[in-house]
Amino acid sequence: MTATSDTDTVFGSPAAVLSYSPVVLSVPGRPVDLQVRVSAPAIGTGLPVILLSHGHGGSNNLSSLNGYAPIANLWAAAGFVVIQPTHLSSSTLSRELAGAPGGPFFWRSRAEDMSHILDRLDEIEKTVPQLAGRIDHKGIAVAGHSLGGHTAGLLLGARSTDPDTGEEVNLTEPRIRAGVLLAAPGRGGDILNGWMADKVPFFKSTDFSTMTTPTLVVAGDKDDSTHFTDIGPEWHTDPYRLAPAPKTLLTLLGGEHLLGGISGYDADETTDESPERVAALARLTSAYLRTQLLPGDHSWQTACEALTTGADPAGRVEFK
Repeated sequence: MTATSDTDTVFGSPAAVLSYSPVVLSVPGRPVDLQVRVSAPAIGTGLPVILLSHGHGGSNNLSSLNGYAPIANLWAAAGFVVIQPTHLSSSTLSRELAGAPGGPFFWRSRAEDMSHILDRLDEIEKTVPQLAGRIDHKGIAVAGHSLGGHTAGLLLGARSTDPDTGEEVNLTEPRIRAGVLLAAPGRGGDILNGWMADKVPFFKSTDFSTMTTPTLVVAGDKDDSTHFTDIGPEWHTDPYRLAPAPKTLLTLLGGEHLLGGISGYDADETTDESPERVAALARLTSAYLRTQLLPGDHSWQTACEALTTGADPAGRVEFK
């Protein structure tokens, strides 16, 4: 298999995946080392990269480099190098970082982690066994789930105002060519009226009008985040509706916040357990990113045609 192979072939038969962790990166000024997991197909060259930002969550290990195996493994099988950092917000670090500046969400640091990874991509490639010489260093995408979707949005060009300083923060990462936002938070302002709203003041000023990088926004039509807002599942479509083109919206039918169970196999947090939904999500997001990152690849068009002609579609797609 090479990076230009057909996505349908990858998902039609098992593909061997290598996973290596932790790769430990010492970052000046970061209170603890940055640790990442790297997953990649066992064979192939010219492999594009997906930087995957975990959500916040209450469990210890799902919100860390040890989580999101269901989607990370499928992306790696489809020909991507998936790099997962443990952000400072992870519960695995809560004792070490109790009271640290920026906590408990470390929203700036989360985005900065991804830039540090890109700065050290050569080092990561040489450290992971059997990976050297196989990465396409120009084919970079970012994906994030929930709070990780906010992180990914900032890297794709969205802006937020630091609630402590009043400064507008620009964390856009120009090396990232495309993104996937998974159940990401939507707009702020007065609609943030749930019990969690005051705990995430950096959500209140999110501005998607500057998020110009091509992005696929994924939202579950049953993902009703009442702890943030009472406007219903449509809140998670805001990154599509409020950002400039080119943007794509994939609405997963029946999907709740874990989108079928992307954060962990048989995870208790998953309220809509569906391996079929996870597989469909992996197929569609892989196709989208392949078409964005690999010249001449038409996987996304093929995937959309299959979605609209199926008897029991997993979702619906909108473009602008």
